[in-house]
Amino acid sequence: MDELLSEGLSLMVYGMGFVIVFLTLLVIATSAMSRIVMRFEPAPLPKAAPKAKTMSSNPADDAQLIAVMTAAIHKFRNDRKGQ
Repeated sequence: MDELLSEGLSLMVYGMGFVIVFLTLLVIATSAMSRIVMRFEPAPLPKAAPKAKTMSSNPADDAQLIAVMTAAIHKFRNDRKGQ
């Protein structure tokens, strides 16, 4: 029994050691690739500020929008009652 327990513990230590070594190498490789890519990538160009969309000030459009939204809400609620 004692031999089986010691083999299990040694296998656990080797497995955890392998995982730690692998993750360390993965972090090193990822950092190195990031540095290489950043060295060869051109500097980003500044983006132009997006233009703000203006809201419709036409009352007819607002009334139509309200009607469409109200109809969609009623349809959604009625469809849910049928389930």
